[in-house]
Amino acid sequence: MMRMLTSGLVGLAACLAITAQVHADETVTSSADQQFKAIYQDEWEWRRLQFPGVDEDQDEQARVDHLPHVDALTQKQRLAKWLDVLSQLDALPRDELSATEQINYAVYRPQIENMSADIRYGGYEMPFNADSSFWSELGFMTRRPLRTNEDAEDYIARLKDVPRYFDEQIVNMRAGLKRGFSVPRAVLPGRDVSIAAIADLSSAEQSDFYKPLKELPESMPPERREQLRNDGLAAIREQLIPAYVKLLDFFRTEYMVKARKSLAAESMPNGKAYYRQQIREYTTLDLGAEEIHKIGLDEVARIHAEMLKTMEDAGFEGDFAGFLAFLRSDPRFYPKTPEELLMRAAWIAKRVDAKLPRFFGLLPRARFGIEPVPADIAPFWTAGRGGATTYWLNTYDLPSRPLYNLPALTLHESAPGHSMQLSLADEQTAQPAFRRNGYISAYGEGWGLYAEKLGIEMGIYTTPYENFGRLTYEMWRACRLVIDTGIHHKGWTRDKALAYLREHTALSEHEVTTEVDRYISWPGQALSYKLGELRIVALRAEAERELGVDFDIRGFHDAVLAQGSVPLPVLDAQIRQYIAQRKAASAAKNDRAVPQ
Repeated sequence: MMRMLTSGLVGLAACLAITAQVHADETVTSSADQQFKAIYQDEWEWRRLQFPGVDEDQDEQARVDHLPHVDALTQKQRLAKWLDVLSQLDALPRDELSATEQINYAVYRPQIENMSADIRYGGYEMPFNADSSFWSELGFMTRRPLRTNEDAEDYIARLKDVPRYFDEQIVNMRAGLKRGFSVPRAVLPGRDVSIAAIADLSSAEQSDFYKPLKELPESMPPERREQLRNDGLAAIREQLIPAYVKLLDFFRTEYMVKARKSLAAESMPNGKAYYRQQIREYTTLDLGAEEIHKIGLDEVARIHAEMLKTMEDAGFEGDFAGFLAFLRSDPRFYPKTPEELLMRAAWIAKRVDAKLPRFFGLLPRARFGIEPVPADIAPFWTAGRGGATTYWLNTYDLPSRPLYNLPALTLHESAPGHSMQLSLADEQTAQPAFRRNGYISAYGEGWGLYAEKLGIEMGIYTTPYENFGRLTYEMWRACRLVIDTGIHHKGWTRDKALAYLREHTALSEHEVTTEVDRYISWPGQALSYKLGELRIVALRAEAERELGVDFDIRGFHDAVLAQGSVPLPVLDAQIRQYIAQRKAASAAKNDRAVPQ
């Protein structure tokens, strides 16, 4: 036990040495540092006010009594702001920045470039996809408790602002339709269900938007509670529901009729440049579609060989297609009730919890809960999703939720995946807000997929079927490289993409369909998982090779997670600095041990 503790402390100390090294040149803040900090602090305060959040994990904001403005004029003003920021960054003497601010610069500038590019390409004219939408995201407002009179007043004001917000989105979507920039028509059927869930309510009391008002604190005077509830019901009845009714009519009679018939992002106006920018944003790498497609094919072949071996370990005597059919149809692999699925996930998460100190020196103070995905978005959501405070588990259509996938899903979405990763980032209070609150998909999703693989060493997979579930999840992410580039660059049809994912993974038919529609409607995002994970795995192999007996798994993981979400080239530099410092520390220790 003492040896393990000492090893962990040494690893953590080496990880923290990176930060110490970074801060060593900051006893006197340089003029360049001051200029740069002034730029990003000013822009962040402005950005925070531009985008009042509905995310349950962003609960630190001051009073917010409105929803974001999304009209074209506001978008142009935002673009002008960010272009000015980029000009200021160009004028900075970057080589005079301290080591800390060099890293901040490498994280910050791509943020501004990506947000600027999204407006330049008119991304706001396509404000939803087959997975996520602006109207469904409003539902997360209902998870914030209303603790004070002001909280309730602001919440009601946001409800009253929904018609304006939806009208601006509709104008933007009409502009997108006019120029052929829309979600493909092929993935739209059924997506109106989440709008209709609100639009078709017979009374305001039935709405989930009323729930926070029903739970006002008892410390509030009874007459004030009653008044706020009445005001909220009026806002739901007179503003919110009619706004959803109007949006539903637009979606059914206009958007579904006029949406483009093509699938490829490259087929849209300026599509080749748009797709290349999507790749750059979601992977943080300068890779072409053909190169990514080839990486995907190589990974598919490698993982398939592992799947065949695991199929043999399970004692199955048929062929691969027969094994997939068996996994998709045998009742033993599927939960009978939503509670069974939730409880099994909780049990897995608790088993993981016991193993974490062996693999991490730094653990977050925050904890997460496990909850079912809200019913209105569940039909088209992924199997699960993790935030800092909540691991959402999809209990819709239980015959499509195999238990053999659940260990990999739980590792990815909760701990040591997203919930742990996001909590650690939030607790890095010395970092600027744009980093603590930022999320870089290649890093975050790459870490989530790496966490699934780490489950092997943690002993979380207890049967060949669960290990096959892990491999089917890894294969799923490798297939994304092939399918995303196949659809958006090589002209694949939806049927070809469905067949490819169906033939290579044990995902259920429901998941195969929702996933492919997600890739069709959200170009580039699916590329981040596998490319990020490949980078983390390669960095670990490099650390193990370079450090030999001095390699410490906890120190390595702490170094990866130490500074929150960063572009992959920045992660490369951080880990190589960690390796160099561990080697230097080991050499110094050996020198002291040699008799003089």
